[in-house]
Amino acid sequence: MSNFSELQTLQHPLFEQYQLQVQIKRDDLIDPIISGNKWRKLKYNLKHVKENGYKGIISFGGAYSNHIHALAFACNQHDLHALGIIRGEAHYAENFTLSKARKWGMTLHFVDRQTYRERNCEKYLQQLSQQFPDYFIIPEGGSNVLALRGVAEICHELNIQTQYDTLITPVGSAGTISGLISGDNNQHNILGIAVLKQTDYLTEEVSALLNDKHNQPLNNWQIFNNYHDGGYAKFSPESLTKLQAFSAVTGVPFEPIYSGKMILALLDLINIGYFQPHHKIVLLHTGGLQGLGGLIEQNKLKASEWPLPLEQQVR
Repeated sequence: MSNFSELQTLQHPLFEQYQLQVQIKRDDLIDPIISGNKWRKLKYNLKHVKENGYKGIISFGGAYSNHIHALAFACNQHDLHALGIIRGEAHYAENFTLSKARKWGMTLHFVDRQTYRERNCEKYLQQLSQQFPDYFIIPEGGSNVLALRGVAEICHELNIQTQYDTLITPVGSAGTISGLISGDNNQHNILGIAVLKQTDYLTEEVSALLNDKHNQPLNNWQIFNNYHDGGYAKFSPESLTKLQAFSAVTGVPFEPIYSGKMILALLDLINIGYFQPHHKIVLLHTGGLQGLGGLIEQNKLKASEWPLPLEQQVR
């Protein structure tokens, strides 16, 4: 168990009131830079790249992408070149996230929104493969079949660490929840909290990633689409206040884009009586704390009210 990410029991008055056991899987502590689900998703992608002799990796992301940030550092550590295809304009290269990606050797190629929409189109990907034949292409967010294998290991760890009824995770590109569904194999309830608006497509994304490789239907999961708080990277002052209060009580840092929306959804679900007394819940902390730096830089958060991104705490 020494290589497992830590599992902590959370104490909160609401949990006591409703007689719930709530634990959190601290994947945010796996690595100060390649933390959380990014570490899990990249684990077997990097292994595949090294074993097959690729010179580098191409992937996609926004100007403050957790995935791009983690991928740049991971490639640096593995002596691989990284090419990031970034939605946005070239001046973003100096921002909190991408300046670090550049420092770690990633080449940034900025594209407009129309071009970025082609990131999953076969013709566009074939063109990239022809242009960069020695590079392995990883989808936006790192979500592919190799990623699922890494995320699925969370379920193995949890089965050794604890007994629980429900596992909850934030959902962005669907890779993490798909890996959990695959690894859990209908043993527990899995709840996903979508962090984007208009996420009906996520069910199709999960099905595509799972690719019907299991012998029995995997039907123990659900994605809630009503806790996005206005859309991706959007949040209200009330949400921030609730999240700060929760962190103060539990001692666990969160950011408001991914893990924070999971926490706010949890609190609401408890208050509406979604969970029966004595239900055992595990939350998956998917990291992403580097995103706090970008939010502070954009004046969406006050630096004095939020913890430094983990990578800055250890340097």
